[in-house]
Amino acid sequence: MAKTILIVDDSASLRQVVSIALKGAGYETLEACDGQDGLNKLKGQKVHLIISDVNMPVMDGITFVTELKKLPEHRFTPVIMLTTEAGDSMKQRGQAAGAKAWVVKPFQPAQMLTAVTKLVMP
Repeated sequence: MAKTILIVDDSASLRQVVSIALKGAGYETLEACDGQDGLNKLKGQKVHLIISDVNMPVMDGITFVTELKKLPEHRFTPVIMLTTEAGDSMKQRGQAAGAKAWVVKPFQPAQMLTAVTKLVMP
């Protein structure tokens, strides 16, 4: 059975690029336009990995990861931050919230898929 990955980003075109790359590698994808939408999409849904932007309206990626980790069923779901933020302080905030990897945009799909393969839950 294919593993499901949630893509959380306010850019529809970026969600599409990530989704195409993941589907090409055999994954199922769900999409959300911000952190709040992401939390809503997770209700009753099994996901094996989440890819999230940092800078989004409504709920940013760091807050999203913090809220996600409070949910018992998603406490161990790995999160990859896919963002334009390259600064160490933002990376540290992401790690403190529970993000497992940090991929800076613009990204190579192969680089992202390598991170996905390493982190996706069995």
